[in-house]
Amino acid sequence: METKTGNIIIEKIKESKITKVDFSNLPFGKVYSDHMLVCDYKDGAWQAPRIMPYGPVSLDPSAKIFHYGQSVFEGMKAYKDAEGRAWLFRPEENQKRLNISSKRISIPELPKEIFMEGLTTLLKLEKDWIPTTPGSSLYVRPFIFASGSGLHASPADQYKFFIVCAPSGPYFAGKIKVLIEEKYSRAANGGVGYAKAGGNYAGQFYPTQLAQDKGYQQVIWTDDNTHEYIEEAGAMNIFVRINDTLMTSPVSDRILDGVTRKSVIDIAKAEGIPVEIRKIRVEELISASKNGSLKEMFGAGTAAVISPVSGFGHRESDYSLPELENSYAALLKKRITDIQYNKAEDPFGWRFQVG
Repeated sequence: METKTGNIIIEKIKESKITKVDFSNLPFGKVYSDHMLVCDYKDGAWQAPRIMPYGPVSLDPSAKIFHYGQSVFEGMKAYKDAEGRAWLFRPEENQKRLNISSKRISIPELPKEIFMEGLTTLLKLEKDWIPTTPGSSLYVRPFIFASGSGLHASPADQYKFFIVCAPSGPYFAGKIKVLIEEKYSRAANGGVGYAKAGGNYAGQFYPTQLAQDKGYQQVIWTDDNTHEYIEEAGAMNIFVRINDTLMTSPVSDRILDGVTRKSVIDIAKAEGIPVEIRKIRVEELISASKNGSLKEMFGAGTAAVISPVSGFGHRESDYSLPELENSYAALLKKRITDIQYNKAEDPFGWRFQVG
């Protein structure tokens, strides 16, 4: 039976899967909620969105996603506070970035009203799927891909926009050890590194596996030209603390403008932490490690929020970071998650109530 809320047609699942889920032991991104949102682009326009039971998608083998890789996505989380209210964190930033990514690879931009109404309607329906176990949340994945058929190397004429939800535990457990990459590059000037395009991540898997074979969990990407400057940590933005100054690389064609990155910078400034947004040389890191001024490194992204680095490798040498009692990483993660879970005031206006 179908109903309609606003502009969205809703077909509810006959029997929920929620009673079969162990919410106290959730992996990241492997359990999915009952419903998903779907919206088609055809005949030159985005159509009316609809919500339906989560399930497989049928595509023609000549669908252009399989051949030319037109796909973009976002990562978001929904949280539940102590009173059972549901919240999102800066969703309009994700909506803007989805269209920035789409434009770069010739996907038609999605109207803001479709994104926001679809997102909030779906989350109201899936509210019971938002876990309350500490450190858990409902991971929300909006994405668009080319569904139009044809083997000609050109943009598709049809696309699909989806939002799926996955109740999830923490992305990383504990600190990670990283390897500074000097052969492979994540992105190049003039490329698509600033877009959340699927192919960006596919290209990371092989060099990351090589690093994991050496005992590291992730890589630190360096600039494509000289490999002199650090740029990102795995799929996260990278932050470095030397003495009391927090530093991060400026965004560019090669570096994603992360929502968590921007939030860390704003919170750090509000806390009175000196912040520098500038290029950071690999040699500066190594020198700071040797003289004891390198205090912290951490990645920042939606999935992990903040992921502290225990040490890094470079040219067959390993460098350890000190254990700090009062780290910037712990402070900033607490400030962000307290806002996300509605445990503290939100002076920035980032929290968005769903229901």
